[in-house]
Amino acid sequence: MTKTDRHKAVAPVIATLLLVAIAVVGGSIVLIFSQGFFSAAQMSGMPTIDMLEISGYDARDIKNRQIHDGLLTDNGNAITDGSPDSKIQRGERIAIYVTNNGATKTTLDEVRFGGTEMKYKVGEVLDDYESESLMEYGNYVIITESVPNGISLLSPEPTPTLQPGEESTILLESDSNIPNGRDVQIKLTTSSGAVFVGTIVTGQQLG
Repeated sequence: MTKTDRHKAVAPVIATLLLVAIAVVGGSIVLIFSQGFFSAAQMSGMPTIDMLEISGYDARDIKNRQIHDGLLTDNGNAITDGSPDSKIQRGERIAIYVTNNGATKTTLDEVRFGGTEMKYKVGEVLDDYESESLMEYGNYVIITESVPNGISLLSPEPTPTLQPGEESTILLESDSNIPNGRDVQIKLTTSSGAVFVGTIVTGQQLG
């Protein structure tokens, strides 16, 4: 008998039982440490994921603006702009099309255009450009739809809200003079902290 022959191996049954015991102990430890996570997830529900898309814009140097549904904000009346002059003047308006691709409504915490923070205005219908009864420099509204031969309808929400699965128009009023052909950044920050950035070229239309 050699030296190697004198060593005894663990019986297969014993080895199997040892492996099962180790797996049970390891699984118990993982479960104990993960209980807090699962409890927190159940209390908070599904996490909110904002999915916005800046799908187009109308920043042309013209009398009126086309919104997301293809119609004009006021069907030809000078409600969004001043006279064409090769630039977006301070106080002239730009339409930006935004689609909420998420399953829940999204609230905008901040809207910046060219680095300037814009202020949300709530109303029922768009005001006349000359009267400035609703919007003024540095303001924006959310247009939900246009009305044939009428004035565009605005979001009635007291906070800037984009509905799930819908495209809306953010109509903002420039706070500075911007020559045509300039790239201007539009930055949308939601209440959950998500940031969406797009580029607007003044004097042009996209979408």
